[in-house]
Amino acid sequence: MNELKIKKGFVPDIIYVDYLNICASSRMKGIGGSVNTYSYIKSIAEELRGLAVEKDVPIFSATQTTRSGYTNSDVGLEDTSESFGLPATADLMFAIISTEELEALNQVMVKQLKNRYNDPTQNKRFVVGIDRARMRLYDAEESAQHDVMDGPVITADVPVFDKGINKFEQKDFKALFT
Repeated sequence: MNELKIKKGFVPDIIYVDYLNICASSRMKGIGGSVNTYSYIKSIAEELRGLAVEKDVPIFSATQTTRSGYTNSDVGLEDTSESFGLPATADLMFAIISTEELEALNQVMVKQLKNRYNDPTQNKRFVVGIDRARMRLYDAEESAQHDVMDGPVITADVPVFDKGINKFEQKDFKALFT
């Protein structure tokens, strides 16, 4: 990131890591027998979180569920595969849940599993539209929210991770961070 800034003048607003579980840890060398997956995956999550704090940039990644979580329509933190150290380290975790009923409506349900930025019980579940052909998510109709929300539907003008800086101004998924 330092080289990108110096050579190209580029500073990312956000970083996406394609599947944290296959990253390498700089603190622990390999899983070759002496390191268990709990410690190894937790170490990777801690290193990425440290980078995010150091560079003041959000980092998003993905992980998988356990076998039982894969068929569960109400996924929880306990359904995180390989290491519970990952949800212990993450600041925000959410699950994207798909059922046959939601697929028929071109929707997926998003469930907040952990949120250190806001009250995780507010807007715990909500649906978003999905255009699978174009691999795009979009805001679903407000009426679609009433069946999945735990409380009242709350709308907001601007979603942001840090309201003081106001870095993120996209209006998508507006209810999650307000």
